[in-house]
Amino acid sequence: MRVRYSETDAQGIVNNGNYLSYFEVGRVEWLRAAGLSYRELEERGYGFVVVEARVFYHRAARFDDELVLRTRLSDLGRTSLRFDYEVLRDGAAVATGYTRHACIRLSSGRATRIPEDVMGTLKAGGG
Repeated sequence: MRVRYSETDAQGIVNNGNYLSYFEVGRVEWLRAAGLSYRELEERGYGFVVVEARVFYHRAARFDDELVLRTRLSDLGRTSLRFDYEVLRDGAAVATGYTRHACIRLSSGRATRIPEDVMGTLKAGGG
């Protein structure tokens, strides 16, 4: 990914909140590569909602920096999952963190078990 000008603050540094957007890109692409799309999950009536997010900032990134985002499914439970992230520039960590998600039924907003076929796809994708 290349840092866009709109992602920087008045000091020319990537605004801290943008890292959560970067994490979302990594998560969606990880799921897509594993064979699961958010759209298909939602069409089936399920969603993965963020229940916890943590970002650790290591060094500043600036406009036009080229960043590498690594995403890994690090925990998979019956009703929740966690992704870990590394944002790197030239091999050095710019930011790291994680997001934890609960599986919900969209119709009720209540937590539910991850469907078995989705669980199988997640496990095969690297969980």
